[in-house]
Amino acid sequence: MTTGDAAPGLPADESGVRYDLDGPVATVTLSRPEVLNAQTPAMWAELSNISRKLPGDVRVVIVRGAGRSFSAGLDLSAARGEGDSSLVKLAQLSPDESADRIAGFQSAFTWLRNPSIVTIAAVQGHAIGAGFQLALNCDMRVLADDARFSMAEVTLGLVPDLGGTKRLTELVGPSRALEICVTGRRIAADEALTLGLATTVVPAADLEATVADLAAAVLAADRGAVAEIKALLAGATQRTYAEQDRAEREAQTRRLRDLTE
Repeated sequence: MTTGDAAPGLPADESGVRYDLDGPVATVTLSRPEVLNAQTPAMWAELSNISRKLPGDVRVVIVRGAGRSFSAGLDLSAARGEGDSSLVKLAQLSPDESADRIAGFQSAFTWLRNPSIVTIAAVQGHAIGAGFQLALNCDMRVLADDARFSMAEVTLGLVPDLGGTKRLTELVGPSRALEICVTGRRIAADEALTLGLATTVVPAADLEATVADLAAAVLAADRGAVAEIKALLAGATQRTYAEQDRAEREAQTRRLRDLTE
């Protein structure tokens, strides 16, 4: 196993993110356990950096949090500070500049939807706000039985803006998604499973092994077929039945051609 470098000029212990490679599996670990992996712009910069340096032979990306929680969300000390990415500084920018800055933050999350990889969130403890959205951007979410989701941005007078609202709506429907976002309430692991937010729920002691088994199952499948399936399903909700039928035909035609060349 090899350990990746942090963003240029920023030591790994300061970025708050660790990146490890084990053949076709990359593991991204939020590594600020002393603050429950509360997220900062520096962490988002490193997550974006990882997306750019990910080797082409990586097929599975596992996202996890060190310690007892996946992520407690936005680090409020950084958000309320004096840095260029603080909420106060963002509010002082022009609307276009603010939107561009937020687009940069979103890129730390949205690369996890890339059809060429399958992404798995291993969630224990709290996954709040940005932590919940990080898990939502992954293809699958394996939860320990002590996991808790919460879309808590509303408690700060803010909206979820890190790429989580569409996936949330697709998984639970618009009415339930609205209730989750406007109340900011905690969703326990068993309810998350019932709502479709969790792929599976396991005892905390089994979380690592379950994620490893799931990754192995993905790796056992044909890479080209997995990529086509992910893309096919990702676009399904935007297509009519006729359009989806056509997308299936086109995907299968590509697979048949690739398998016989």
